[in-house]
Amino acid sequence: MEQKRFAVLLCAQDSEYVQVKYGGYFGVFVGFLRDEGEIWDVYRVANGEFPEEEDLDLYDGFVITGSSCDAHGDDLWVCELVNLLKKLDSMKKKVLGICFGHQVLGRALGGKTGRSTTGWDIGVRTINLDSSKFHTSLKVPSKLSIIEFHQDEVMMLPPMVEVVARSSKTQVEMFKSGEHMMGIQGHPEYTKDILVHLMDRCVKRNCIQDDHVQVAMESIENCNPDREAWKSLCKTFLKGTTPHQSSPMSMDSALLAMRPVVNIVSSLNVAM
Repeated sequence: MEQKRFAVLLCAQDSEYVQVKYGGYFGVFVGFLRDEGEIWDVYRVANGEFPEEEDLDLYDGFVITGSSCDAHGDDLWVCELVNLLKKLDSMKKKVLGICFGHQVLGRALGGKTGRSTTGWDIGVRTINLDSSKFHTSLKVPSKLSIIEFHQDEVMMLPPMVEVVARSSKTQVEMFKSGEHMMGIQGHPEYTKDILVHLMDRCVKRNCIQDDHVQVAMESIENCNPDREAWKSLCKTFLKGTTPHQSSPMSMDSALLAMRPVVNIVSSLNVAM
């Protein structure tokens, strides 16, 4: 059987905490999405490291991570990422965008992103999904809770792109373009400890205020993210398989088996 191969387009720098505990954000995504027998590579696109065009056909799918940068910005690497996503769209490659990845994917498809008019969204939030728009054998629930950490959002999408989930805070919590591209505004891959660590770092840097933390901590105490349901949904989208068709791996096994194509860096920028 041919090995499936996926690439993480890493848009954030690893914090020391996440590096030590999870093997970096690449390790977080590999632990969340990888199944036995798969190859997972990483391209640190925020550092200007992109796959060569002739290598794109090697991959069954791509995952775009969060970032502290603006998806609507004109950073050279962001513009290069937009062009890459347009290419992947033309190739009908599976692409899953998370938070910043969701926003920059929306931009690449012709939409607009920007600062939310309602401010930061931090904590565990329940979002409403339109299950009729998911063409999969996996039963998609009408509501799921997810960890959020963002102040930007997709403001407008092109007509051919479907909004498939909304919340009381954000009108485009999820979207799909055909059956090959999907964006999720929240962080299905995050654990509560990653969220608490990130809030602590952001408070120390005056990126967020104490009242943001208070609201977020209340949501953490009152609600758990539906992480396993999100895992099944993301895997089914990327791989076209339902959960019983693939075997989960432990975090230790996943970290041993993943194959990064570039070296890990130690910058301490915030990943959102």
